Amino acid sequence: MITLRKGLVTLAAGLLAVFGAFVPSASAQTHQLRDTVVSVSTVIPSTADTITLTTKRVSPPVKVTVIHPAWTDSVVRYPVVYLLNGYGGDYRSWPQGQPRLNELAQEKGIIFVCPDGRDSWYWDSPEDPNMQMESLITRVLVPMIDANYPTIADPAHRAITGLSMGGHGALWLGMRHPDLFGSMGSMSGGVNITPFPKKWKMEKWLGPYDENVERWEDHTVINLVPKLAPGQNIIIDCGVDDFFADVNNELHEALLTRKIPHDYTTRPGKHSWDYWRNSILYHIDFFSEAFRKASGK
Repeated sequence: MITLRKGLVTLAAGLLAVFGAFVPSASAQTHQLRDTVVSVSTVIPSTADTITLTTKRVSPPVKVTVIHPAWTDSVVRYPVVYLLNGYGGDYRSWPQGQPRLNELAQEKGIIFVCPDGRDSWYWDSPEDPNMQMESLITRVLVPMIDANYPTIADPAHRAITGLSMGGHGALWLGMRHPDLFGSMGSMSGGVNITPFPKKWKMEKWLGPYDENVERWEDHTVINLVPKLAPGQNIIIDCGVDDFFADVNNELHEALLTRKIPHDYTTRPGKHSWDYWRNSILYHIDFFSEAFRKASGK
C-alpha cells in the first residue's frame, strides 16, 4: 500500500484529507505498490507539488514536480504530459527552464509531471538493481499520479516527451509501453546511443560497450522502430547545429521506411535551453490536439 506522508496518513485513510480540495473521491483508491512511500509538499500553492518517491526500484528517493491547473471543479479531469529532463538535470529542470509551465497548465488544461531522471537514460539498468527507472515511471509513478490527481487515466490522454537524454527516455518508454502512452515526443534526443559509448554514464548502467554490444543495441531507441506499430502520436525535433542532429535524421528515415506516421521538424538551434524553451511549446500544442481528438471535441 502506498503511504502518503503528510501527517503520516495512509492513502486509503488520508488521501482526501490531503488532496480533498481537488481530487474527486473516485480517485481515493488503494494501489498495491507495497515497496513505495510517497511524500508530498506544496511548492507553489494550488499549482505545483513536489512528490518524493521512496522505493526499492531506484535509490536514493526520487523527487517529482507536478504542475497542474488550479482546481475549481472536482468533477473535471485532465490529460497528463510527462516531461523528462536531460543528463545533469533533475525534477526542477523543466519548471526552471520553461517558467511558463504553470501558465500553460492552466491555459491548456494539462497536468505536467517532471520526474528526476537521475542520469539514468530511463532504463532498468541490467548492471545496477538500484537504478530501475523504467519500472519506477511505468509501474509506480503513472499509477500514483492517476490515483492522486484528477487525470483522464487512459493512454489517449497521456503523453511523454523530454529533451536530450529525456528525449531518448520518452521514446524508449513510449515505444515500449503503448498501453500507457498514446503520444510521445523527443527534443534534441540522443535517439541512438551507440555512437557515444564513453559518454554520459551509459557504461555505468549498461556495462562497457565492447563487452556488451548486444545489450547496447537492445537499449537504443532507433532499434525499437522495427517493432513499432502505427497508432501512437509521435513528434520529434532537433536543432540543425545540435550534436544529436545526425542520429535524429537517421531516426526520421527509419520511421519513414517503416511507414510510421510522425511529425519531424528541424529548426535553427543548438543543444540548449534557448532551443528547448521554444520547442516544448510545439510539443504541448501537438499533444493538446491529440487529446482534443481523443475526447471527440
